[in-house]
Amino acid sequence: MKGYWYVPALGIVSSALSIIYHSNWFILVFFIWLLVLYYDKRLGKLITLTSIALSIFFYFYIPNLETILHKEVTNTSYETDVAGRIASPINESSSKIDFELEEYTSNKKLLIVYYKNKQEIKHNLKFGATCNIEGTPELPSQRRNPGQFDYQHFLLSKGITHEVVINSLDSINCSGSSTLNKIHTIRSSVISYTSDKLSPQTSIWLNALVLGDDSQLPEETIELFQRWNLSHLLAISGLHVGLIVGLLYFLLIKLNILTKEKAQWVIIFFLPLYALIAGGEPSVWRASSMVLLFLLINKVRYKFSVTDVLSIVFILQILMDKYIIYSIGFQLSFSVTMGLLLSKRWLAQTNVSFFSILKISFLAQMVILPLQLLYFSTFQPLSILLNVIVVPYFSFFVIPIMFLLLPLSLFAGILLPYIEILFNRIHEHFISFIYFVDQFAYYPWVIGSFSLGSTIVYYSILLIFLKKLELAKLKQSFLYGCFLSLVIMAISLRPYFSPVGSVTMLDIGQGDAMVVELPYRKGIILIDAGARMSFEDGQTTPGVYKQILKPYLFSRGIREIDALFISHEDSDHMGSLPFMLDNVDVNKVIVSEYYEFDDQLTRLLVKTETQVERFKTDNEIVVGEQDFYVISPNQDKQNTNENSLVLYTALGGKSWLFTGDIGRETEKEIIALYPNLKVDVLKVAHHGSNSSTDKDFLKQIKPTYALISVGLNNSYGHPHNEVIKTLEEKNLVIFRTDKHGAIQYYFKDDDGTFFTHFP
Repeated sequence: MKGYWYVPALGIVSSALSIIYHSNWFILVFFIWLLVLYYDKRLGKLITLTSIALSIFFYFYIPNLETILHKEVTNTSYETDVAGRIASPINESSSKIDFELEEYTSNKKLLIVYYKNKQEIKHNLKFGATCNIEGTPELPSQRRNPGQFDYQHFLLSKGITHEVVINSLDSINCSGSSTLNKIHTIRSSVISYTSDKLSPQTSIWLNALVLGDDSQLPEETIELFQRWNLSHLLAISGLHVGLIVGLLYFLLIKLNILTKEKAQWVIIFFLPLYALIAGGEPSVWRASSMVLLFLLINKVRYKFSVTDVLSIVFILQILMDKYIIYSIGFQLSFSVTMGLLLSKRWLAQTNVSFFSILKISFLAQMVILPLQLLYFSTFQPLSILLNVIVVPYFSFFVIPIMFLLLPLSLFAGILLPYIEILFNRIHEHFISFIYFVDQFAYYPWVIGSFSLGSTIVYYSILLIFLKKLELAKLKQSFLYGCFLSLVIMAISLRPYFSPVGSVTMLDIGQGDAMVVELPYRKGIILIDAGARMSFEDGQTTPGVYKQILKPYLFSRGIREIDALFISHEDSDHMGSLPFMLDNVDVNKVIVSEYYEFDDQLTRLLVKTETQVERFKTDNEIVVGEQDFYVISPNQDKQNTNENSLVLYTALGGKSWLFTGDIGRETEKEIIALYPNLKVDVLKVAHHGSNSSTDKDFLKQIKPTYALISVGLNNSYGHPHNEVIKTLEEKNLVIFRTDKHGAIQYYFKDDDGTFFTHFP
């Protein structure tokens, strides 16, 4: 098996891919590859049989999340009270407390959540405690739009099937704890100690980089590091573990505290403890396990390659946690590490530190590119260069200082504030530098995600490209580098060659947002971009844009909007506009001649150089060769709803009418002005309020389909029963976002089909 542990690891990967993509071709191709190598005498019988056995075992061992979800959805018999054991650390923030509970009767994992009020909460919850909880397990909320974060899938990927939201901690009765609770208590105590002993600016970085607690880092800083693919610096991984092991080993040996033999045993016992104290994320366990395994192997004087050790750690981690294969951190960590190991000879060809770091940065970004686009839909090419600056700064200054500050805080005395001042001044300027780069050089590629076929082609070419680089065949490597670029370009340009267009009514709750994508990417049009209001101050919040609009647009490879129609001033129709202007290129905003912008939004439109166009009744608007006709308002009605911009267009073989929030009087005016108006698809006005959708209006325009954008369990009672009854009497096909999630119409030429996010 020595030197070949990567083969069964690849077999497990093929099993996982077969489960995730519901295709046994992956494992079948792997078996064929194994047999070819065996008959070619390049693999022995032991490694071949072991790889086949492990592949089959993990094929049945790794859970299929969709199968689990289907089983849970069909099972409606939930207990009102649950009993079990706390199976995770207690996560506590300023707004909530949550933890995982392993139920006794079913061995299922539940997420217990308590949302705090403004009062300080004291509790005695402990890891491993036995608890009885008053509450009903419910299925977590699932995503309602394409591209949106799927909270239900996220919890399932951690083995959690249900969540229980409790109203009071009095609903929890717990006793006892486990041995691991002491370690988690130590972690919490150290985090509290550093927060009290050090300045806030220092403690937040120390807790993040040494103890794996980034909850205190500013959200904008975390988003900044995510935008520039620097998040690996905030997650404890091989870099951090290597530094702490090196520092500990150096101190024990150089200060003559222990012999080399005893120092290694100290590290062997220390690493698992540190992995737990540092939060126990997949990246820290991967790095700690590799060092631990190397030291143990060295003790028995048996030699394994680094690739073997990584493969064994990979197998063991999945064996210990069968859900970990779905962890993004696990996937990224092992992908980058394996990529670096496979390219170690090429990396070793450079002696200059700058170019070595540049190579590592380039390789890491290329290896994770399909995963980056799959999960985040964006890629920042300049991050390769920025990593060359930021990684050494964190590696040789920030992380070592953080590891030294923790013990120094115990006895440094009056020197500690001076060390902190020096660090904070340097670090503040460096973070400001990253913000400066972000402000002037942030030009991400928004190209959607790789298809499965494109991913296979990409990695195949990448492996050949890296092999040619290793062999110093520069002309051939340049050729394969060009092929890689062509693959990426083909993916980014595919919408411009697609004859398929779409109309998507996004489910943003109680509001409107529709995205029209014309064939061959001739135009991207938004009709309204609503937002939710904050209950505390009545201001619009960025939640809808960040969680729904932006993920959908980016998943479709969209970062430029040709035209944004705003029907009227209400925030549920235009509230996301200010947030879009800060992140997306909006070429022009189209409103009625009676629309009034507030001063703040006017300044933002001027600042972003966004063109504003006003239109009135009977005006024709052309966007990307698509004609839109304004059929209302024809006069100022002194009411924002009645002044809604009403649009008519023919798209995908159907005629469409977008009505904003008009009422029955305006509907009557429209059919009086346009007695021959007929439509196939009606966007029902005002979310299905009984103030709209008049029977005479429907009788004249004769729609076939009714689209209702309405919030799930909204407090307005929309859509009104009277409206639904009227639509049903006219035999309309009704699509509702509260029941169907996002509603999409895909078309080619003059033929199309409606699809719903939920069946």
